[in-house]
Amino acid sequence: MNNKMKKICVIDGQGGGIGSHVIKQLRSFFQDTIEIIALGTNAIAVAQMLKSRANRGASGQNAIVQTVKQVDVIIGPIGIVMAHAMMGEITPSMAAAITASPARKFLIPLSQENIITAGVKSLPLPRLVEAMIQDDLKPYLKNE
Repeated sequence: MNNKMKKICVIDGQGGGIGSHVIKQLRSFFQDTIEIIALGTNAIAVAQMLKSRANRGASGQNAIVQTVKQVDVIIGPIGIVMAHAMMGEITPSMAAAITASPARKFLIPLSQENIITAGVKSLPLPRLVEAMIQDDLKPYLKNE
């Protein structure tokens, strides 16, 4: 990793459980060498992610639309790039901004939507997050 501290944005909605787990694991692997920004579709999700040691957080459509332009990495469930996903919490503007962001996106293949991600094994969240960090995020940050 180069000298500039990487900004990693974790996006979640509803109760923030997925984002909280991701942030705990990021802290476990990277300690304080990265800045973690918790973005939630609602204040409850952000509060839960802040308890997991995100550096800062914000909620709502405008916070997500504006912040994803300024980060190096975006992490969240696959639904964050689908308009109306997560029981309608992902607005079309949010999905478009996340997709258009120049940040590298690491999407966790969990979905409550009527979507099947072909070729992806269904694993428990802890295993998915650990594999994402070890196999994808760590090598990506190392090569930056």
